[in-house]
Amino acid sequence: MKTTLWRPLAIIAVLVAWLAIGGIGGPLVGQLSEVQTNDSAAFLPSSAESTEAAAAYEEFSSSDTFPGILVFDEIDDFAAVQEFVGSLGELDIVDGVTVGDLLANDELTVIPSDAGDSAVAIVQLDAEKASERYEESSVPELFSVAVNEAWEASGNAGEVYVTGAVGFAADLVAAFAGIDGILLLVALIVVFVILIIVYRSPVLPIFVLLTSVFALGGAVLVVYNLAANGMLTLNGQAQGIMFILVVGATTDYALLLVARYREELIRHESAYQAMWVAWRRSLEPIGASAGTVILGLLTLLLSDLASNQSLGPVAAIGIAAAFLAALTMLPALLLVGGRRSRFIYWPRKPKFYPEQAELTSQSLEELEAQSGVWGRVSRAVGTRPRLVGSIALLVLVVLAAFLPTLQANGTGQDEVLLGEQDSTTGLAILEEDFDLGGSTEPVVIIADEASADDVVAAVQEVEGISAAYVLNEAILAGAPPEAVAGALPPTVIDGSVAINAVSDYQPTTEDGIEQTSAIREAVHAVDETALVGGSAAESYDVNVTSERDLRVIIPSALAVIFVVLILLLRALVAPAVVIAANLVSFAATLGLSAIFFNWVFDFPGADPAVPLFGFIFLVALGVDYSIFLMSRAREECVARGTRPGVRVALAVTGGVITSAGIVLAATFSALAVLPLLFLAQIAFIVSVGVLIDTFVVRTVLVPAAITDLGRISWWPWHKKISD
Repeated sequence: MKTTLWRPLAIIAVLVAWLAIGGIGGPLVGQLSEVQTNDSAAFLPSSAESTEAAAAYEEFSSSDTFPGILVFDEIDDFAAVQEFVGSLGELDIVDGVTVGDLLANDELTVIPSDAGDSAVAIVQLDAEKASERYEESSVPELFSVAVNEAWEASGNAGEVYVTGAVGFAADLVAAFAGIDGILLLVALIVVFVILIIVYRSPVLPIFVLLTSVFALGGAVLVVYNLAANGMLTLNGQAQGIMFILVVGATTDYALLLVARYREELIRHESAYQAMWVAWRRSLEPIGASAGTVILGLLTLLLSDLASNQSLGPVAAIGIAAAFLAALTMLPALLLVGGRRSRFIYWPRKPKFYPEQAELTSQSLEELEAQSGVWGRVSRAVGTRPRLVGSIALLVLVVLAAFLPTLQANGTGQDEVLLGEQDSTTGLAILEEDFDLGGSTEPVVIIADEASADDVVAAVQEVEGISAAYVLNEAILAGAPPEAVAGALPPTVIDGSVAINAVSDYQPTTEDGIEQTSAIREAVHAVDETALVGGSAAESYDVNVTSERDLRVIIPSALAVIFVVLILLLRALVAPAVVIAANLVSFAATLGLSAIFFNWVFDFPGADPAVPLFGFIFLVALGVDYSIFLMSRAREECVARGTRPGVRVALAVTGGVITSAGIVLAATFSALAVLPLLFLAQIAFIVSVGVLIDTFVVRTVLVPAAITDLGRISWWPWHKKISD
């Protein structure tokens, strides 16, 4: 009695520990938005030119503003619009706080369009006050809601749209609000449906889903406290990706463990013994898989963007939580019935067959016959490896040929959001009916006093620049630049002056962002020490930094993953084959994505971080399936030889690895429910890439290559394999 009492006590202890973790971390899911930072300027390194320009400009202007634009469309009474705008200061956003408390400009001017059926008003919120939260909501979001509700209540004809920095911030907050609601719900429902189909059991899917939910609670508990204490930067994209990774990875690890446990229940009468063997034999591939993904994600720490740097540890924490939950909580749940734990697989409970106790007790032919379709696939790959491998490689190479057509040079801020949004609709009306250009957010230039006139002249020569002027005391106090520019001496601080350049383009558009390069080229030709900043320059620097990250992080991630594979497979050739196959798969995925992005979805382009994130997720996660296959293949190859060993591994793992791939692809596709271009593209790339890895790379290309190479695949430790 005493020898077996520790087992149920250990199970209870594990479940109680996870209940405590979930009880603390679960409620924090809805509070993660409180510790998010979604300002792109905060992600840039201090060495970025726009960051240095912003720091220098603070010396000239003590007022830090956050601009917004109210666009009124299809109006029939301009005076009513003026009256509405004039009363904005009295509008409550929450109890005790009015719009007037947030405004940095006292007088709001309304500008009619030439046709008279639309108008705009420019508001400047105090940046510090705009960053505060009231009743768990951001100021831009509250401002936008208050303006829309007040306009609707006024009974005036037409519509009002909040755009500019305030409007885009409000719409981004609204988009990210779906992360801890609809995104998580969709992901869990998708996983549950797939698990029902895979297991055909009412109990197992619930246990796997519970494990995923509690793993997420554990990850959130750690991430929330690190972000709240300033130890990492969390943004909405990182949060959404973490949610998906935790659910998908936990389910993948659970599928592998459950499948191996089922095998061992056939070989062992005791459920405890079966679990111990399954756990021990699953630990290495699951550990290697988790370790590969974690180390791959941590290479994002090499990024110069704080947003990328934060995603690395945030997502790595999620994978670690998934690993721990899958190897502790799930086994405890599977053994909760003690000696009667086979009931969990009901109605298809595995029976104990003593004659199958040894790993090699069944012949290759018997195993392939029992494995159904995967046995037939195994036989086809094993008997004609060079032919089927060449066909698979040809398909991937053809898709990869479209990779150069992928447009990943950045997009305008107005293209970040998908669907109908107030900020993008308002901006479209603004560009069509008005000629404000970038006057609401001018380009900021810090130059040497001696070269000020030359810099102004150089900037004015740049195509798309309508005006440029040196700031003086009157302009800094709020006087119209066109009235006082040049009338007073410039404001000089430490030998430098500040210059504003007005562009014909809105800084949120792709044209406005790309113009930064031409402005810098013109300015630096006159004054090498000059700094060009502003919101368009910040977006430009984000794109440039992302391109640099792509060149640095991809080789680093490949090196890390290669080392992990060497340690796991105890070989050099097989890991090289796996890495090469996954690189071809990644290129094919981006080629296929380019086809859909350009000609099916008609996307405006992609952020340079899209291929980087796609690479990190696809290569790290795609290698997972090769790890699951090849770790089992090595186990079988030692006992049977390379060619039969690979065939057995493919036959017995085909079902579970395919299920894992489908689950992960479906889980990542849930990211597309959020109206964000970046996440929609990541969802497509990872989902399609995982399916390619599952059905082409792991099923055909890798096993065909290893089979064709034979024993040399395990070089230089190939002598342990007896072919």
